[in-house]
Amino acid sequence: MAAHTLVGYLLAVGLHGALGGERLGAALLGLALWVVRLNGGTLAINSAYDRDEDDIAYLRRPPPPPRYLAGFAAALMLTGLLGSLALPIGYRLAYLVCVVLSVLYSVPPFRLKSVPGADWLINMWGFGTLTPYAGWAATGLPLRPAAALILIGFGPLFAALYPLTQIYQFEEDSRRGDRTLARSVGIKRSLLVSIGGAALSFALFTAAGKLAGWGPDDGWRWGALAVSAAAWGFMLLRWLQRHRQMTARDHQSGMYRALAVWALTDVAVVFAWAA
Repeated sequence: MAAHTLVGYLLAVGLHGALGGERLGAALLGLALWVVRLNGGTLAINSAYDRDEDDIAYLRRPPPPPRYLAGFAAALMLTGLLGSLALPIGYRLAYLVCVVLSVLYSVPPFRLKSVPGADWLINMWGFGTLTPYAGWAATGLPLRPAAALILIGFGPLFAALYPLTQIYQFEEDSRRGDRTLARSVGIKRSLLVSIGGAALSFALFTAAGKLAGWGPDDGWRWGALAVSAAAWGFMLLRWLQRHRQMTARDHQSGMYRALAVWALTDVAVVFAWAA
């Protein structure tokens, strides 16, 4: 979360201006509020209502949620919202929107994470696009057209990643009655959705490169995108090819590989546009 938020900041100021200048303080405040208050509160409120018992990503045996976890989560997010008043309007609006999305996603009677497609849309825009936008908006700099395309492009990229985080959790989601996107469409179609999302994302990144005026001398920029796109393609096509023989543990390992490829994409985008 911190790294993806920083992508927006680095796109705004460039690598050369990242460690100095008058906008660094605001960016650090924005990063702390977004990662600790908003993301921390989002994870806490989700855990409070999920009450997971089985393996969930980095927690092999999740403990029972504390009694007041939901209230603590709300306090985290709301105090972060108050802190956002010190930052530009774009950041404040993005923060407020994500607080609303977090509540709609996790809290009954809304609990949109159990509505197929709604869970997907909330995450693709909340994490995919609004998170790096918050890093940019904290600087107060106007959003350039090419940068807007990049941030929008991260939306379908997270739409590609999100089903991959659900495939191995079919049994746990079924126990809770959550009809996630992946459970609704099945493994093969989830992987096809991911392939389509990744393809759309890199089409938008390519359009952003053209809009930024990349030419023949920018082969290293195009190369960074190509390496990242190839990593997504190899990972997803191999997964699609092997999915019928894979166990839940194999699918979980695939999710970790997908997270690594996502991190590679963040690095590639920063390298291509902010260097």
